[in-house]
Amino acid sequence: LVQRLKSGWKEMPSIQKALPPELADNVIRLYRECLRRARFIGHQKHNTGLIVSMVREQFKKNMHETDPEKIQKMKDDAARGLINHILYESEKMTGRKFSS
Repeated sequence: LVQRLKSGWKEMPSIQKALPPELADNVIRLYRECLRRARFIGHQKHNTGLIVSMVREQFKKNMHETDPEKIQKMKDDAARGLINHILYESEKMTGRKFSS
């Protein structure tokens, strides 16, 4: 899949055509991690389809954005959400409070 992504730039969604490869690559990695977390949460809550579709919809809604500042803010927001979920799961597993 990674080979296909790197060799198939012409067939990729428009966000990857509009952005430098390293930024597009980070967005792809972030998207994949968001989907992984969505599947994990969905499996626990028995609503995987709903949560995964919400993540996909957010990324799809913004895939034509070309303003680097807006893109960075969206990436930061998504990363913050992932970090919050990781902290939540860690707190649940250990019984310790990591966030304030």
